[in-house]
Amino acid sequence: MLIRRPVLDAIAAGSVDMAFRRWSHARVRAGTRLRTAVGLLEVVAVDVVEESDLTAEDARRSGHDSLDALRAANARRDGALFRVTLRPAGPDPRIALRESAVLSDDDRTALDARLARMDRTAPWTGAVLRLIADHPGVRAPDLAARLGRETAPFKRDVRKLKELGLTESLEVGYRLSPRGTAYLHMLM
Repeated sequence: MLIRRPVLDAIAAGSVDMAFRRWSHARVRAGTRLRTAVGLLEVVAVDVVEESDLTAEDARRSGHDSLDALRAANARRDGALFRVTLRPAGPDPRIALRESAVLSDDDRTALDARLARMDRTAPWTGAVLRLIADHPGVRAPDLAARLGRETAPFKRDVRKLKELGLTESLEVGYRLSPRGTAYLHMLM
């Protein structure tokens, strides 16, 4: 579920706690936690609503200036209208993970095992880590081209490394996190 940054900031500040989406079926469930630029958000409830039942309060609580703006934002898609109730659920746990630059022997063993599983069909993790280390802030298509890869699968692989706390996204491109740097130094 994509949420624009101003709305994310408003959710974090407590002034927004809803989103409305037109979907063919619910794409999130109550209890789901979403990782966002402002930390974790928890989906509290997901309900189908009738557009005619929307109120100015719904518009305000979803970050829209008016009821007309809320309706217009959802007019471009087909499907049922869902009200998704959200609340902040804490910081993104990957932030603390990637900031930990001291790796224990157990950390290294666990990372070695995870990366070995990722490399099972075709080794790529070491090359991607070294490439990002050598070229921080370089666009993903340019990095992918250096490895002779398509951009979309390359980005998927970088997200896998991000899940392990080894990389972080920049405004443009990526860089190794302190954890990723420490791990790469252990490999050398």
